[in-house]
Amino acid sequence: MIIDSHCHLDYEPMFSSLDEVINRAKESKVNLMLTISVADNKYNVILDIIKKYPQVYGTYGIHPHEAKNHLDLTSEKIIKKVNLSNKIIGIGETGLDFFYNHSEKDEQLNLFEQHIEASIESNLPLIIHSRAAEADTYKILKKYSNKKDLKILMHCFTGSKKFAKDLLDLNAYFSASGIITFKKTNELKETFKSLPINKILVETDAPYLSPEPFRGKSNEPTNIIYTAKYLSNLKNIEFKSFCKQTSENFYKLFGKLN
Repeated sequence: MIIDSHCHLDYEPMFSSLDEVINRAKESKVNLMLTISVADNKYNVILDIIKKYPQVYGTYGIHPHEAKNHLDLTSEKIIKKVNLSNKIIGIGETGLDFFYNHSEKDEQLNLFEQHIEASIESNLPLIIHSRAAEADTYKILKKYSNKKDLKILMHCFTGSKKFAKDLLDLNAYFSASGIITFKKTNELKETFKSLPINKILVETDAPYLSPEPFRGKSNEPTNIIYTAKYLSNLKNIEFKSFCKQTSENFYKLFGKLN
């Protein structure tokens, strides 16, 4: 059993052939998938997906790229969206992206804090995107670190070892994507070697970031096994044990699912 902790099943090319995508995942023993929200106008699609497929759960959140289009979104509004289904089990994808800066910094910062407050209020994990924003991401999370209900998951973590260490002090979890399998990611490999196994999850971020040997092609949940096998070898843990542990980590973070 293995869990894809972050994918976008509402994106093409997967959405047009979801039955086949889900069946291929089943054949690879991907028993659960978490499909991630990035914008309000596609949330109804996520709700439809999680209603149709028992093994798919969802989140509600706004990607930092989309902050400029959600200036009036508050923590109260986020919680109302979450409460539309008991299969919505996380807040996000939220965070900061100062690499592309598709939204202004102040817009991103404000929206990130609204998500954090909603996460604390709802006691649901916060799924964080952080790119070229380590200092600001940590500063904001540290500000809320006295809140015992803040649960942090760093999605597709590619940050520095120091950033990882600082986040561990905040009891964060870290999700590895197909990037870990790429040849020129030695620093990231060393970072994941240093992380405790009880803080690691795996994801596809499908349809993006296909692992080797499928790099450059459209990704889907079935490919999570390649990332998991690579990471289990990297950490010198037997594959089945690695899958069991990362699945347990998922349930420890997200709780018992209905």
